[in-house]
Amino acid sequence: MNRYGMSVPFAFPLHEHEEILKQLEGAGYTDFWSSESNGTDGFTPLALAAAWTTARLGIAIIPAYTRGPALLAMHTASLAEAAPGRFVMGIGSSSNIIVQNWNDVEFDRPWYRVRDTVRFLRRALTGEKITEDFDTFSVKGFRLGRELKEQPPILIAALQKGMLRLAGRESDGAILNWLSAEDVKTVTPYVHEGGEGREIAARLFVIPTTDRAAALSIGKRAIAAYLNVPVYAKFHEWLGRGEMLTPMWKHWEAGDRKAALEAIPDELVDQLMCTGSPAECRDQVMEYVASGVHTPALQLMHPGDSGDIKQTMLELAPQE
Repeated sequence: MNRYGMSVPFAFPLHEHEEILKQLEGAGYTDFWSSESNGTDGFTPLALAAAWTTARLGIAIIPAYTRGPALLAMHTASLAEAAPGRFVMGIGSSSNIIVQNWNDVEFDRPWYRVRDTVRFLRRALTGEKITEDFDTFSVKGFRLGRELKEQPPILIAALQKGMLRLAGRESDGAILNWLSAEDVKTVTPYVHEGGEGREIAARLFVIPTTDRAAALSIGKRAIAAYLNVPVYAKFHEWLGRGEMLTPMWKHWEAGDRKAALEAIPDELVDQLMCTGSPAECRDQVMEYVASGVHTPALQLMHPGDSGDIKQTMLELAPQE
């Protein structure tokens, strides 16, 4: 395995990240990955990390809807310039919650929007002047005012067949999320239809505690928050978990959150999250790698205080 990533430690204020990131890089982490939902934006933490570390930096993900095409190209170019040769741009449809409910942008034709965004970025980052009516937006006379010596890889966040195939055809690979190590074997062949050499990155949820009850509680709350979102519900139906998740979905739809949590099987936490001691969690991360993930990006879901989080991130570092 060549890469081993950690999500940017959002449990700490950004001004405290320098020391933490340097320690993590020294411990063997090769990548730091940010995200964008309702906390920081996806780019700023990586701009700071670019100055403080020599690690590779990735975003999983920037929604294709919430910035105009030109602004998105400028953001991407800025990070690529700040961290030449070590920035990975992640694009995805995101969800109706983030796009429509929070940003008042219609969540329409997501496959097409992602495809158009990637095609636009590919051209814009070369310095081409673009005037074109794409299927989901139009650009008239935009030319990027920065000359990039190296184009950053673009990965597409993908769940089901159509987006997975799009990732293989139109981008440099796929970003996976909310799946088991065994599920990786189901989804990656669709990406590789686009050709060999496509990168598979995956955000992996890690609950590093030997307190089984605490791990299940944390895991089930996260499952309820995500797998009731329509795009993730459809994904897990496709993966064959419809029968397992139907009781939770029914209670959630009825507004009974307590019953919904109680309806989540313990085995689902075991399937979708790495739990146990740091060594046990690391072994489970390696199962994803064995199934075809090239870049695991650990997302810590920690029950302890901030001091414990720092130590645990170091204990989860890759071993020789």
